[in-house]
Amino acid sequence: DDEAIHYFTTILPRMKRRAAAAATSCSGSGGGNNKGNSDYANFECYEFTQYAGETVFIPHGWWHAVLNVTHTVGITQNYCSRRNFDEVWIQTRAGRKKMSCSWLRRLEERHPDLARRARELNRRDGFVMWEDDPVEQGKWRKKKAEKERKKKERRERKKKKERREEEEEEKKKTVSSSRQRSKKEKWGEHRTAERRKEGTMEDGDDVVMREVSPDY
Repeated sequence: DDEAIHYFTTILPRMKRRAAAAATSCSGSGGGNNKGNSDYANFECYEFTQYAGETVFIPHGWWHAVLNVTHTVGITQNYCSRRNFDEVWIQTRAGRKKMSCSWLRRLEERHPDLARRARELNRRDGFVMWEDDPVEQGKWRKKKAEKERKKKERRERKKKKERREEEEEEKKKTVSSSRQRSKKEKWGEHRTAERRKEGTMEDGDDVVMREVSPDY
């Protein structure tokens, strides 16, 4: 159940089966309350295809999922109105702490009444905004510093790895060049020895070296 597609291939069909079983059980027991399947007592599922140019409004709190059947470009926006402001604000201030501070400042500029309502909710619940909480700010700075430290360590490890690879490559080139020179020297010594055996060369004669292929 850890992949997005599993919602459509596994989770949704499983929910439908359980809802159907709950409905059958309730009807078979004369409409009594089946506590074992109470989570599916009022289960409803709406499935449809949205075409180009169409807009879909998902009510607040409704679970929903989208499966793109072709290459798709979609635009989504979260909607907050005066009607659901209290619930949205309570969720946002806890889940998006830094963003909620920016949102509150913008509300004070454009919708002062909603800004006052947000502060009333904060006082009612004893909630402290991120900007006013040195403890939360300290946690955030510590987390950010730890993230930067790990990023720096990754960069250093990458540089060290690149240097090692460069050194190994240079070493291979040096060894290859040394082997080529060794082959040339051995070939020259071999020809000199042959010429001495044939009597065509005396001590003190110059040896003429020629470049040859290393695979000679």
